Amino acid sequence: MLVNGAVITGKGAAKGRTTEEIEQIRSILRGRFDDLNAEYETALAENHKLRLVEIGDAAGDDQADSGSKTAERDAATSLLRTLLDRRTQAEHAMQRLDDGTYGNCEGCSNPIPVERLEVFPSATSCVHCKSNRERRAS
Repeated sequence: MLVNGAVITGKGAAKGRTTEEIEQIRSILRGRFDDLNAEYETALAENHKLRLVEIGDAAGDDQADSGSKTAERDAATSLLRTLLDRRTQAEHAMQRLDDGTYGNCEGCSNPIPVERLEVFPSATSCVHCKSNRERRAS
């Protein structure tokens, strides 16, 4: 099966892939990492601008203005954390590819369904392990 054009197989997936397939997956993951990194850098610059505006434009703010600025700052910070987390996931997926464990669940070592990898190439767990972890967290 293909993940954005790259072949994914089951247990010991990296062992069953050709060098070309591994490089194709690596290219997809590297592209994802680069896109997320660029998005993170842009969001970081926007956040910096927002903070500079806040510092220079706080005189005469009422509670509503202050609340709006706080909400904007919180949203910007949340976006930065999310982008950083997604970038780290892509980096981890590239490391798993190098280690030969990409495509297998970190929890049970079973193959991650191809459909899941097609949607989320950085996935590290199968649907069953992911749902168990989410239930425990609730």
